[in-house]
Amino acid sequence: MKIVHAVYSMEIGGAEMLVAQLGRLQRAAGHDVTVCAYSTLGPLGEVLRNEGLHVHVLGEAPVWKTLLRYWQLFRQMRPDVVHCHNPAPTLQAAPGARLAGARVISTRHSLVSPPYDRNAESKYSLIARAFVHHVAGICEITCNNLRGAPLARPQQIVRVYNGAALLEQVPSETKEPGTFVLLFVGRVAEIKDLPTMLKAFAQAGKRVPHLRLWIVGDGPARAELQALAERLGTLDRVRFFGQQLDTARLFRAADCFVMSSVSEGLPMSLLQSMSIGLPALVTAVGGMQEVLQLSEGGLMTPAGDEAAMAAAMVRMASDFDLRHTCAERARAAYQANFTLDAMHAAYLRLYLEPAAHSQERPGPPHSAA
Repeated sequence: MKIVHAVYSMEIGGAEMLVAQLGRLQRAAGHDVTVCAYSTLGPLGEVLRNEGLHVHVLGEAPVWKTLLRYWQLFRQMRPDVVHCHNPAPTLQAAPGARLAGARVISTRHSLVSPPYDRNAESKYSLIARAFVHHVAGICEITCNNLRGAPLARPQQIVRVYNGAALLEQVPSETKEPGTFVLLFVGRVAEIKDLPTMLKAFAQAGKRVPHLRLWIVGDGPARAELQALAERLGTLDRVRFFGQQLDTARLFRAADCFVMSSVSEGLPMSLLQSMSIGLPALVTAVGGMQEVLQLSEGGLMTPAGDEAAMAAAMVRMASDFDLRHTCAERARAAYQANFTLDAMHAAYLRLYLEPAAHSQERPGPPHSAA
């Protein structure tokens, strides 16, 4: 099967990591896989090219020109499936893909929570109705939100949980003997609410002096966050690693995964932590809440509540039995629901099965999991 993944860019992010992993697995299964990035190649695109996977950069252009470029590209390539990731690539690539005879899948990688941008969601829904066979949401709450969006067609919407590759066995990052490491991996951006995490860490550190926090990732809020760590007097106990392609060594050195987002879909870093049985401490938002309720693999606190997060940090660092139980449950839930193979199989079913499309007779709502 000839498969094209249409993305905005291959910069480092959850959706981009998922595309890279899915593309590798599909190629290993014998499919002809191309990743088509609209904007920039990015570091992940460079890695995939070095691995021998086809990565095409379309280049930014006016809307009409982008639509024409995609149609010309797909008419030349003749793909069997074009898998669009998020709204912009769907609006750009889906019409040309369908006109070229391809099956079209669109995955929404965010929570898509109301209040909706009615203009943007209406455009997306209209394109999906006309040109997309299936719209995949990455968790149940995303699917429910999508069904309530303006002009949405519920028959098209299915759930496909994100999957993550089992983290490889590698030497772990060096840490101070006797310390308890909390690990965050993600974009350093406002929506992650890292100031609440830092303030909670400062409070918890008064009760657990051996507590440490590792922040892995980069973004617009990094300088402000480092300044806050200095003001809180925690800079000597917080490590900022910046953007990292190789994170397995950091996961394997950590004692607990932590994320303080105010809104979140289904972060790849959480699933990666579960793959090796790392307990989690996350805010009760979006797909993270869904995963923690399913797995019982960690603790949840309300978003923005630094006191509750501090208490949870202390509890996690102090209770060995809790960590052991959470670790076992996280690992079991990963194996049952969130492996890369399970996601690959679910998408393959969508690539092959009949669609609830506007030009075809609608079928009943269903899930692929």
